[in-house]
Amino acid sequence: MTDAAFDPRDLLPGSRGEHRLQERLGTTARAERFYGDQVRDRLLPSMVDFVHRMSMVFIATSDAHGECDSSLRAGPEGFVEVLDDRHVAYPEYRGNGVMASLGNIAENPHVGLMMVDFVEDLIGLHVNGTARVVEDAELREEYPDLTSDPVPGRRADLWVVVEVEEAYIHCRKHIPRMVPADRRRRWGTDATAPKGGDFFGAAATRRAEEAADAAEGGRAAEVTTPADEREGAGAAS
Repeated sequence: MTDAAFDPRDLLPGSRGEHRLQERLGTTARAERFYGDQVRDRLLPSMVDFVHRMSMVFIATSDAHGECDSSLRAGPEGFVEVLDDRHVAYPEYRGNGVMASLGNIAENPHVGLMMVDFVEDLIGLHVNGTARVVEDAELREEYPDLTSDPVPGRRADLWVVVEVEEAYIHCRKHIPRMVPADRRRRWGTDATAPKGGDFFGAAATRRAEEAADAAEGGRAAEVTTPADEREGAGAAS
């Protein structure tokens, strides 16, 4: 970056876009106070404790063109591993096989993790950084104390390791309180019903549209067939 292009606020967390909007909307002082007080380049001990008791994390990724995807990962408390104060890792359990998040990471390593305590403290933690996909055996060689999950279907072949660049609070103002309920989970299954089946009717709608298109195509072919051809066909039969 040349000196002419350099903006002193580039040294702050966040993007130029958010800095410009802060100036436009008059929130610069408030934002800079938040950056200074709350944004860290590593996990503080209290953040580590928070991650250890989380049972789900929201993942934000984008591909090389900036097309975005958000997803949910869940597991037993502590399934997101804190490798050290600058690295966290989460397992990739068996899913629908699309690999949307991993595919994006293969093109663009920047990720955003969001963990929320909906039950007790009603607070959230953002962890932004760069990710790499690592095979289970390779990660265990690097981190021998990595947890081994005994539940079939929850034994990950792949992990996503995130190098922490920013860690900061998400305020509790609009976080709803939820009450956890016990449920039976079928880990690692390919059965349709436990995964939700066609809950939103996407597959049924597609089949109905294809059937309608096929029927419309048949009617159109019948209308455009010359009368003498139809008669000839009838006579030949």
